Amino acid sequence: MTMQRYTPKQIVSELDKYIIGQHAAKKAVAVALRNRWRRQQVPVELQDEIAPKNIIMIGPTGVGKTEIARRLAKLAQAPFLKVEASKYTEVGYVGRDVESMIRDLTELAVNMIKEEEKQSVQARAREVAEERLLDLLLPPPPPARRAEEGVPGPAQEGGDASGVGESRKETREKIRRFLKEGRLDERFVELEVADTKIPIVEIFSGSGMEEMDVQIKDMFGNLFPKRRKRRKVKVPEAMEILVQEEAQRLIDMDRVTKDALDRVQHSGIVFLDELDKVAGREHAQGPDVSREGVQRDLLPIVEGSTVNTKYGMVRTDHILFIAAGAFHVTKPSDLIPELQGRFPIRVELKSLTADDFVRILTEPQNALVRQYVEMMKTEGVALEIDAKAIRRIADLAQEVNSRTEDIGARRLYTIMERLLEDISFEAPERSGESIVVDAGYVDRKLDQLVKDQDLSRYIL
Repeated sequence: MTMQRYTPKQIVSELDKYIIGQHAAKKAVAVALRNRWRRQQVPVELQDEIAPKNIIMIGPTGVGKTEIARRLAKLAQAPFLKVEASKYTEVGYVGRDVESMIRDLTELAVNMIKEEEKQSVQARAREVAEERLLDLLLPPPPPARRAEEGVPGPAQEGGDASGVGESRKETREKIRRFLKEGRLDERFVELEVADTKIPIVEIFSGSGMEEMDVQIKDMFGNLFPKRRKRRKVKVPEAMEILVQEEAQRLIDMDRVTKDALDRVQHSGIVFLDELDKVAGREHAQGPDVSREGVQRDLLPIVEGSTVNTKYGMVRTDHILFIAAGAFHVTKPSDLIPELQGRFPIRVELKSLTADDFVRILTEPQNALVRQYVEMMKTEGVALEIDAKAIRRIADLAQEVNSRTEDIGARRLYTIMERLLEDISFEAPERSGESIVVDAGYVDRKLDQLVKDQDLSRYIL
């Protein structure tokens, strides 16, 4: 497992490449991730006893909660699912069954393992696909003509090939060379592909019935024979279609399913967003009845239960749950006590300052300024946003956040789009130009919008 390479400090260092600040949250998730590797090193009889320490991240929107969890999963090469707690409601009300999150996570894991397996068999699949493509470009002669052309038939395989047979081999090798050199890229070939259009059977299932929905659709899908259809495509596209088909044949789906279930159970991460929206027990009627019901339905999943999926039974005992919420109206203590006990680690994420915005715009590998510079480069425009302009953008973002709703770093997206709107619009006609965005340009474009509070509420 890749986590053996990363110590908690290294995990934090990797997260620092993409997320500015929030050291407490990074430290908490780094320890939680390292603990998963530690658990697998302890004696077997103790492994089942060590439960993951689930985390609640508390902080306003746009400060990096989701990004921390997403980057963490990518780092660990773990199945990762982000869900909103508010889309689940108590069984019996309109809404999704909470167990569906585990079924979705399992589906993601199967697809992840399948892609990994495809990469490992890619070379072999390409070899087989190439032979099939050569058969299409140079079809073998029909049996009636074999004897006339001197091509050995099935009964003559041990015999010597005639001159014509040798000629066919030479022609085939010549076509293979042309294929590799790309000289046949404009040629069309006709091949049979699987027809993905199977009769659709819509199942209208109620809350908590998603698994029955899936099983019935699979059952009806298997009843109908797989149909093939003929398509005329160019050689490169035909090659890709054949490679995909051959890779699919070479994959051992039983092993994929087994590995996927194992990875979900021991490495899966569920990011449960908007947990604060289902907290609150001040009232005994109205929507809060459903909210508390969601918490009670979430409890067995977080606590550890077995969920039936179409790939098999999945135990949730060692899946890591990272919950998040603003908690500006409610508090974590408003959750039902049993659920509180299942999230022992609480970390608070701080609101972002203007200095943080400067770093967000420039430091991460996917920094916003770099994104815009690279996009303009595709149009032949050399865009430069100087340091004073970046500082001014950060100050304006902080000012708007403090006066209106604090949406954190997401405010930078709206400001940058408004700032560079004209440049983006005119970029194709300004190819070859160099454009420098300075503090004066920022003020001219945005100062009036920021000063007019009513306008900034709608536009920024």
